[in-house]
Amino acid sequence: MKITKLSNAISLKRQLEGGNEQQLLTVRQVLQDVRNLGDAALRKYSEMWDGIQIEDFRVSKQEIEEAVLNFDPQLKSDLEEAAANIRYYHEAQKREGYKLPLENGSWLAQRIVPLDAVGLYVPGGLAAYPSSVLMNVIPAQVAGVERIVITSPAGKDGKLPEAVLVAASILGITEIYKVGGAQAIAALAYGTESIAPVDKITGPGNIYVALAKREVFGEVAIDMIAGPSEIAVLADDTAFADEIAADLLSQAEHDALACAVLITTSERLALAVAEEVEKQLRSLPKEEIARKSIENFGQIYIADTMEQAIDAVNSLAPEHLEIVTQHAEEDSLKIRHAGAIFIGRYSSEPVGDYFAGTNHVLPTNSTARFASGLNVDDFIKRTNVVYYTEKTWEQNGPKIARLARMEGLEGHARAVESRGWTKGD
Repeated sequence: MKITKLSNAISLKRQLEGGNEQQLLTVRQVLQDVRNLGDAALRKYSEMWDGIQIEDFRVSKQEIEEAVLNFDPQLKSDLEEAAANIRYYHEAQKREGYKLPLENGSWLAQRIVPLDAVGLYVPGGLAAYPSSVLMNVIPAQVAGVERIVITSPAGKDGKLPEAVLVAASILGITEIYKVGGAQAIAALAYGTESIAPVDKITGPGNIYVALAKREVFGEVAIDMIAGPSEIAVLADDTAFADEIAADLLSQAEHDALACAVLITTSERLALAVAEEVEKQLRSLPKEEIARKSIENFGQIYIADTMEQAIDAVNSLAPEHLEIVTQHAEEDSLKIRHAGAIFIGRYSSEPVGDYFAGTNHVLPTNSTARFASGLNVDDFIKRTNVVYYTEKTWEQNGPKIARLARMEGLEGHARAVESRGWTKGD
């Protein structure tokens, strides 16, 4: 890994490719086709891109039951425990509305209303991501969403991965469709003969999925446009180089565009971590991917002081931040911008990815400066409620009418004056 003095680092933020013109044109054509042709378009693109012919997109009850029956019992138990941890954490995020009393019996309120329907996109391809099912579905369930739909591309055998179906089964989700890519996003946004539309779409995907989510935003809500995974580690001389290197590679193996950064006050640790990363890369099954990530986006920064290092972390605003310092918990209180923070030697980032209970759908590429990880609030609406009694109306009507006329809105003023104190006896 490249080692640089922090004072020489111009910017810690990456400039990432947001899709080219041809990809955008392709996505727009897919969206239009699905909107106009429905299921026929889904079948066309499934055959064109996935190489499979699908008549019935919905996963049958029998397919789910067979997946559960064939699945490793220990892994199923692990998923169940992870689901319980995630639910426990997200239950604490539930909020109640409020009602504020005013004079004369009037009141103001905010009501919390869950979304009616949400769709979760689960990536397919060479890997299965049951953790994505848990992380996206559980906060929606805690929020009270009644209809939760999963879409995911089928393999060459026309089936979804057993792990995805088992995770869905654990959560009681049965509306699952074998549709992937931009066409799945279109189906969730616009609806087809087989798939009713939803109000919000969540979940990660490739560049075509990301572009499709961006295009349908406004017609439906989306969670975020997430970029490649990233990790920053803030460490001092008390950290172990082999552990830090392993944590950096845990994200580098995700994607050749993933970013792994160490910010440290220790030159000794910096040199040792660089050596360890190279050593561990040689035995990593996904060495080719991880090596490209490290070569292109891996970096070790040496700071003069911990204060300078913390300022750099806040500037980077990483998706995942590990703090492995002598005073890790105290240092964590100085972090303002990070998607998720992992404090201490035993809080390695994968703990949050899979099991601790915090959500792993997080803002990337410095968007943690203004964005949060997926949570229960993402699946609710807040409705404002006003109740004025006649007496409150009489007291405040003239003020409201004057403010309306100040803005040149005579109709507003007249609406106020059409009732209450101007009517007389």
